[in-house]
Amino acid sequence: MSIFEAIMLICFGISWPISIAKSLRTKIVTGKSPLFMIVLIIGYTSGLIHKFLYSFDWITFLYILNLIMVSIDLTLYYIYKKNNPIIH
Repeated sequence: MSIFEAIMLICFGISWPISIAKSLRTKIVTGKSPLFMIVLIIGYTSGLIHKFLYSFDWITFLYILNLIMVSIDLTLYYIYKKNNPIIH
């Protein structure tokens, strides 16, 4: 277990509920990047695979939590992008 890995995941994790809440409240997703979120999903999935194969510990929960939140935000992007005239 690395305290720095935990801090990184916590810092990233703090931003996702804020982004999700803003999308739900305003239904505006202009400025969000689905490609960026997909890259993050791949990264969190890779981190989870590593945790399950080599170093399972409590930080695995943080990877799962972040993966779920990014997936929710990406889903909201595709649900609400029709409400945003700039996004095609």
